[in-house]
Amino acid sequence: MRAEPELPEWGHAGGGGTKSGARVRAKVPLHRSLLVRLLATSVMIAVCSVAATAWLAARTTSSAIQQEQGQLLSSDTEIYDTVVGYAAVHPDWNGVAPTLRRLAERTGRRITLTTQSRRTIAASSATTAALPVRASAVVDPLHTDPALLPGGDIDRIDPRAVGPYRLTTAERKTLRQWAGKIVSCLRVTTGAATLVEEPSGRPSVKLPDSALGSFVDEGCGLDQLGAPVRTEIGPLSRVTAMVNDCLERQKQPEVKLAMDFVIRTRGDSQTARTCLDTARRDQLTPYVAPAALLFVTTPAGTTTAPVFRFSSANTARIAGVAGLVLLVTVAVTVVVGTRLVRPLRALADAARRPVEEHQRVPVTTNDEIGHLAAAFNDLAQRRERVEGRRKEMVSDVAHELRTPLSTIRSWLEAVQDGVATSDESLVDSLLEEALLLQHIVDDLQDLAEADAGQLRIHPEPLLVGDLLDHVTTAHLGRADTAGITLTTRTDGDPELSGDPVRLRQVVGNLVSNALRHTPPGGRVTLYARQTADHVTIEVADTGTGIPAEDLPRVFDRFWRAEKSRSRRTGGSGLGLAIVRRLTEAHGGTVTVVSTVGVGTVFTVRLPV
Repeated sequence: MRAEPELPEWGHAGGGGTKSGARVRAKVPLHRSLLVRLLATSVMIAVCSVAATAWLAARTTSSAIQQEQGQLLSSDTEIYDTVVGYAAVHPDWNGVAPTLRRLAERTGRRITLTTQSRRTIAASSATTAALPVRASAVVDPLHTDPALLPGGDIDRIDPRAVGPYRLTTAERKTLRQWAGKIVSCLRVTTGAATLVEEPSGRPSVKLPDSALGSFVDEGCGLDQLGAPVRTEIGPLSRVTAMVNDCLERQKQPEVKLAMDFVIRTRGDSQTARTCLDTARRDQLTPYVAPAALLFVTTPAGTTTAPVFRFSSANTARIAGVAGLVLLVTVAVTVVVGTRLVRPLRALADAARRPVEEHQRVPVTTNDEIGHLAAAFNDLAQRRERVEGRRKEMVSDVAHELRTPLSTIRSWLEAVQDGVATSDESLVDSLLEEALLLQHIVDDLQDLAEADAGQLRIHPEPLLVGDLLDHVTTAHLGRADTAGITLTTRTDGDPELSGDPVRLRQVVGNLVSNALRHTPPGGRVTLYARQTADHVTIEVADTGTGIPAEDLPRVFDRFWRAEKSRSRRTGGSGLGLAIVRRLTEAHGGTVTVVSTVGVGTVFTVRLPV
């Protein structure tokens, strides 16, 4: 029998990847290396096919780039319209980053928003890149670009910028019912009428072009539908006064505006139009985001793509060569691929087997495939351990979701069978169970993002005292209901740089946990102090306390001190796990000290 070559040992999970790679390169003979064999084969095929590939690529590149330019124009228009729409309904750019990321994923472009001084507001990618000298567009919902939004109004004010004219839900409902009756009436006289809702929520009636010239409102009340409602009266009066002040300075007669903002005057209509546009922009400015520069580039940061042209003089000759090269390529690839794929099939067959069979692959060669087999055996061991943890996780999740789902199902079946009545209390109960489910799912999503390294932290300077006051205000009602005193205390005026939303979630989870385990008459205290390089936040309660043997597990997922695992008293079992992950994302630590029957103190230490 031929002796098998000696193989290097492979470490367990997480051990010495670089050292193992060095041993592979040292022990595999050069002439037997898969890398050398694949490289030689690839070079031979590349030399034969380079001419044909160049021709095919150059021939198709021109038309492809022309088509891409059309697609880029379409995607640029979509990006501009979406960003302008966001600016029209938000007073600032604070939450625009998710919108930019979704646009970038859909269009394949890199999108950056900056101030007029080119300071970055938000970007679709976390990586930085040099901005082009010239911006793609200026995003200003009060001065839209007619080239990118050709269907906009002549005043260049985005119709989605409604500001103080946005109707309340009750007003929308009332006007919609009224407009529905008008549409029904008009359909009798005109044969067709369509109900359209404007961005402010105001309904309008659209008539067919054939009926516009001869239409007469025969008692349907269409002319009254445009009358301003309570929400619109004040803003309309203010903008009318602004317009008339402007006209008075121009020595022009006053005008009276309706909700359609159509100028009806005996004076200079152009002057009146200018005054109206200026007044509307002044009125809407506080309700829209400030003007920003929009940079739309490729993911690499470039703005244009080259256009290639190719001569067709040798088209027939190159086509014949390309066919011959294709045949040679197929033949060589089949021969080489068959030899390389055979041992890989054994690995694939082993990989398809269930984890329970503990399949191992024999190591029979001293090349990269032999080392791959050894690595596969090591990976199989880690896979078994991961599978065990996955089953535990699935069991915990199923346990948490079973109770609310069972409650919802049982009540719905009771209503279906006529045993229970679908009244307000039942709906409230089912809604509460649904909210518990949503809370568990949201917590799981936060943990999944943290595990995947996708947890977004947006640090900014903040006052810790304001943070604690905000959390205290949010939980004060619950504390009063439970008869618990909730107070806040700070030493000095500590400051740090962190994500205010995530830090409120950290402190909020700790306060919620403290209130849940503190009996009536107890106290929950929030305390913050600052040292030279850290800010310490403590949440202390006079609750039941945690046994010493349970303290190491309080930050584990789905763990509760109550053996019954009751969600009514123990929460979802994820709150403290989220606290730890969010604190670690800020570079901090969280610890707990507790005495049974005395109380518990959670301490969060964050770097300044």
